[in-house]
Amino acid sequence: MNAVTTKMVALIVSLLVASTFAADAESAMVRNCTWCHGGSAQGYSPAPRLAGQRAIYIYQQLASFAYHTRDAPFSKQYMWGAAANLSPAAAHALSVYFSNLPPRAANDGNRGLVARGEVIYQRGMPEENIAACVACHGPNAEGIGSIPRIGGLDYTYLKRRLEQWAEGYHGSLEHPMPHIATQLSRDQIEELASYLSFVR
Repeated sequence: MNAVTTKMVALIVSLLVASTFAADAESAMVRNCTWCHGGSAQGYSPAPRLAGQRAIYIYQQLASFAYHTRDAPFSKQYMWGAAANLSPAAAHALSVYFSNLPPRAANDGNRGLVARGEVIYQRGMPEENIAACVACHGPNAEGIGSIPRIGGLDYTYLKRRLEQWAEGYHGSLEHPMPHIATQLSRDQIEELASYLSFVR
């Protein structure tokens, strides 16, 4: 069996597993996720919404939990163990399943900060040499490729993730977020998180 055939077989198997999950939302693996992420995967603070998240991003994060490269406290406490024994096919199937669920905006930020947060998101911070968030995350914060959807995520989760980037968690030289997060003030983080929580 050549490499192309092997890849095609693997893809077909993973798609079959994903369709099984879609047909049975009460499967044990899905249920294990929804205990923390909510019955419709809309998230419970501090567990983020998985519904509508980009499949490739979910898959990559499951791998980073399994390999302990995503190292924030809740990652270590909950997700390292949860992802430890997932096969690549199961991780892919879960990723596809959750990405196909309809997302709902958390709508839990401070509405008074939304306008300032939108300016940062759409225009960036030229004086700090920080590009606009829209360049990577898309006009509606829907994500692009392996870059995650951040629109509509829980305010507390978004705020804490930006703080964690600045604190050095899950940082790498090739990833722009640690550098970007260190340039944001506490007020700017709150403004961005508030704005994004309302984005649909």
